[in-house]
Amino acid sequence: MMEDGSIPAENGTDRDGSALIFLGTGCSSAVPNAMCLIQKSDSPCHVCSQSLSIPPERNPNYRGNTSLLIDYCSSDGNHNYIQIDVGKTFREQVLRWFTLHNIPQVDSIILTHEHADAVLGLDDIRSVQPFSPTNDIDPTPIFVSQYAMDSLAVKFPYLVQKKLKEGQEVRRVAQLDWRVIEEDCEKPFVASGLLFTPLPVMHGEDYVCLGFLFGEKSRVAYISDVSRFLPSTEYVISKSGGGQLDLLILDTLYKTGSHNTHLCFPQTLETIKRLGPKRALLIGMTHEFDHHKDNEFLEEWSKREGISVKLAHDGLRVPIDL
Repeated sequence: MMEDGSIPAENGTDRDGSALIFLGTGCSSAVPNAMCLIQKSDSPCHVCSQSLSIPPERNPNYRGNTSLLIDYCSSDGNHNYIQIDVGKTFREQVLRWFTLHNIPQVDSIILTHEHADAVLGLDDIRSVQPFSPTNDIDPTPIFVSQYAMDSLAVKFPYLVQKKLKEGQEVRRVAQLDWRVIEEDCEKPFVASGLLFTPLPVMHGEDYVCLGFLFGEKSRVAYISDVSRFLPSTEYVISKSGGGQLDLLILDTLYKTGSHNTHLCFPQTLETIKRLGPKRALLIGMTHEFDHHKDNEFLEEWSKREGISVKLAHDGLRVPIDL
């Protein structure tokens, strides 16, 4: 958002075609960082203290858990809404951004992994489904890896069970159609008419997370949680391999240094240079990042390297031909 609260030109005015809507662009603890604000011994940082005086819809440094909504307009003009991840801040994102961008429902859900910042909003899916006190509605398809499926069956047994046990009361819960996908670049799947290619990446050396490649007219890769790229995945999305991306949406946790489970700013920029997309938008930032100042740095970096790179922000709508 602009400082006066208006929507920047990049959000676009064409609502007829496809678009990507960034529901959340922050890390697992979101921004502002609660610890930063409640520690009385030290003054909170500028980014976090700013959140107390500027409303979130006017503050690009206010960041929910990473989440992307794909507004896919098919050739017949119909819109389908595909949600990638439903984290701890999902309900807030629905209230803020679904209402702003006139999103009426979610038609499919795709999960990158089963960590809290990607799945703890699953219960709130019922708010974007038709109301039925007896759960008599069509379930929303949800695409997950087998590992995530096994974990979610323990975390959310009431969302996974197929039928009520004898004597069990009917309670209104989200209705989900669980579909297991492969952690394999050569095993694509279709969600609400759009083809997705899984992009397995390492999220720490003990854990595989999924990114996704989608779009025929424009090739888009969304990779929210990554510390290292597998060679097969990197080939698929690199300019020197499977083909240049039109847009890369990529993880960047801390502004300096490194982290064991995420790329940080220095590694993110090196990765972008190596992959060679036409354009990149960064997500997953902590409160170390100041949206305006760091985008000024990235503007100079982009001119020097010949690749447009910016920090995304919550509520950003990017029209794109898929």
